[in-house]
Amino acid sequence: MVNVEGSTRVEVFDQSYQIRGVENDEYIKSLAAYVDKKMRVIADVCKTVDGQKVAVLAALNIADELFQEKENSRKLDTFIYDKSAQCSRMLDQVLRR
Repeated sequence: MVNVEGSTRVEVFDQSYQIRGVENDEYIKSLAAYVDKKMRVIADVCKTVDGQKVAVLAALNIADELFQEKENSRKLDTFIYDKSAQCSRMLDQVLRR
């Protein structure tokens, strides 16, 4: 649901926000839904209604996910680089024969 030209209305943890961005409405709504879900899980686990505490804990949780994904990506890049170098060496050996 777009209320203001170029912005999308979303609800996160029972708060309404107008989000303006270059991404399409569905993508922005999916981000908001993800944050909302994280906040609700944390609120349930911590048994707190302090929105600021829940938001900070959700942000830390999401940051942890991001850092883990970056590390996994770095490891995969290293693995692919190593395998590519190995293939290149093998190909060089075959072509020298």
